[in-house]
Amino acid sequence: MTAPFGVVTVTYSSGDYLHNFLRTLADASTHTVPVVIADNGSDDGAPEKAAAEHDNVTLVDSGGNIGYGAAMNRGVAELDPDIEFIVIANPDVEWSPGSLDELLAAAARWPRAGSLGPLVTEVDGSVYPSARAVPDLVSGTGHAILGTVWKSNPWTRAYRDGGVEPGSTTERPVGWLSGSCLLVRRSAFESINGFDSRYFMFMEDVDLGDRLGRAGWLNVYVPSARVLHAKSHSVSKHPEKMIPAHHASAYRFTADRNPGPLRAPLRFALRAGLAVRSKIAVSAALREQRRAAKS
Repeated sequence: MTAPFGVVTVTYSSGDYLHNFLRTLADASTHTVPVVIADNGSDDGAPEKAAAEHDNVTLVDSGGNIGYGAAMNRGVAELDPDIEFIVIANPDVEWSPGSLDELLAAAARWPRAGSLGPLVTEVDGSVYPSARAVPDLVSGTGHAILGTVWKSNPWTRAYRDGGVEPGSTTERPVGWLSGSCLLVRRSAFESINGFDSRYFMFMEDVDLGDRLGRAGWLNVYVPSARVLHAKSHSVSKHPEKMIPAHHASAYRFTADRNPGPLRAPLRFALRAGLAVRSKIAVSAALREQRRAAKS
């Protein structure tokens, strides 16, 4: 009998994160689910080891570091076409017992849900704001440029909260959900052609949630399901690559939704502001790396 869902993750030298991902996955559902690892050029041997040790794991070589969204689409294509739901998750997720079955049960309660996301906690126990509002031109620009230097600014607060207080126990539709862990209805995912592969990394989940909403689907926050996300290990290892990619994605998302000559000055200002912020953020991250290496 075909499992009701399959799991897809994208790896890029994810090491022990992938081991913990698969170890905790065993208790996340009563089903033994197929897992596809779409690998973007790892050099640590972790994906190969996982495929050798787990009969339910299929390893797909993407052919290089093609980006998160493109690799995720490649992994989804490997799943049995009869599988109705797809779990999209980062390899640095650890699953709480029953978390995937809880998301599946919520999908039955919300037949128009294109995506459903759990409550996400971080390593220190804090709740990550994984359910957010879709940024408009003003809030998106304000958050993109000021989010790291003035964290309490009103645009960042509106963007991060999305009407859902961190730790809220209310199950409800939101603008978009963190792509660190999502259950997506395959028919919904395929109706919008999956992830936009132009996003190398970052913002692809915002774009996905927004396009699902525009297509008439719901993005539903399900706090009764919980996962832990040891986020940003790739960012911390390669800030000179990942931070500019984040800023490029932020620009693409906002520019795509604000086309035309009348808004060209705003797009120009956003690009310039993001370029400056990116350089500052990379310099700070590299300084922190050097400081940590000396200590």
